[in-house]
Amino acid sequence: MDQALARTTLAKVTSRLIPFMFILYVANFLDRVNVGVATLTMSKDLNLSAAAFGLGAGIFFIGYFLFEVPSNLILDKVGARLWIARIMISWGIISSATMFVHSAGMFYTLRFLLGVAEAGFFAGMILYLTYWFPAAERAKAVAGFMTAVAVAGVIGNPISGLLLKLEGVAGLHGWQWLFLLEGIPSIILGFVVIGYLTDKPEQATWLTEAERGWLIGHLKSERDEKERRERFSLMQALVNGRVWLLALIYLGIVIGLYGFVIWLPTIIKGMLAAGTSNSAVAYLSAIPFVFAAIAMVIVGRSSDSSRERRWHVAGPAFVGALGLVVSVYLHSAVGAFIGLIFGAIGIYAALGPFWTFAPAFLTGTAAAGGIALINSIGNLGGFLGPYVVGAVKTRTGSFTDALGFLIAALIVAGVLALLMPHREPGTAHGGE
Repeated sequence: MDQALARTTLAKVTSRLIPFMFILYVANFLDRVNVGVATLTMSKDLNLSAAAFGLGAGIFFIGYFLFEVPSNLILDKVGARLWIARIMISWGIISSATMFVHSAGMFYTLRFLLGVAEAGFFAGMILYLTYWFPAAERAKAVAGFMTAVAVAGVIGNPISGLLLKLEGVAGLHGWQWLFLLEGIPSIILGFVVIGYLTDKPEQATWLTEAERGWLIGHLKSERDEKERRERFSLMQALVNGRVWLLALIYLGIVIGLYGFVIWLPTIIKGMLAAGTSNSAVAYLSAIPFVFAAIAMVIVGRSSDSSRERRWHVAGPAFVGALGLVVSVYLHSAVGAFIGLIFGAIGIYAALGPFWTFAPAFLTGTAAAGGIALINSIGNLGGFLGPYVVGAVKTRTGSFTDALGFLIAALIVAGVLALLMPHREPGTAHGGE
């Protein structure tokens, strides 16, 4: 009876929350990285060098870093529904306002403010999943939610490419239409969040009383078991060695992720014949993300099934690094493109299992602060990846050395992941 109740309850929770959270994250990630397609024409219009663009693309993460922990602590106090709505509405407005950029300084300013507005969204979503999913289901749930990162590339790049074709309509550049139209869905979804999202299982009227009772009881039992083994205050979590190790692992993954995502359209354009249209580049840029989305689901399920976490993070990180090596050193366009596909597969597949580590030993406010700290430090890689790639490309004229930085970051992340404990104290399986 308990197993049947567990299955029906988790099926309801999954179908209610994951698709909606997926849509929110697609909008989030699209507004964060659409600048990668915009730069195909924007940099020329604004006379931005590769280094200047890389700085502007990456400075987003400085604002994000500064406000991430406070934002997640506020979410833990006021609830996900109101705080996620606030985040989405404010970032949608700022993203659309990027259409008014007319100088490098204004570009830097709006990208910084976009980071401030978005701070707390992703870490809040990860924290929110711990309110609803038991540990044994968490990698699959996180991977299901985070496939939005890959899907944003699948649908976002082609849509962004089409919007660039609006060049000259109503006297606006195509990249201005891109920022305007892609920011609006986030504003609308922010208001939808207020009516749709449920803060805690106790408030889930869409579950039966028996389902609600099972979920509340099961999650409480897990939380009590973790706190019997070790219980952290907020400050203890923020100085905990495992938290900082996870932050460094995530830093390496994110350096690879954003260095790859932001520059992928430009890299692909450089591989193709002169005169290839920007829309064709955008469509080709979507292909690696199709494979990445599939890999995220497979690896997340495998990690939950085996309850193994370390190699499910390290292995994909190494695969991602190898893919980028292939893309750099194979001289055929087809071989290099296949390398980029494997780079995407490895980078993205590591994400679901990675985000099971912290909730395995942190609870309550400690989890809110610890997860936010990991995410904020890790997301500095979103500054370093695009900026270093742009700076090296400007200096050398080639992406070869620039991608070497991403390769090294992924290898270090994989090695550090293997330093995590085989299992958390008091559990029978790896990484939980």
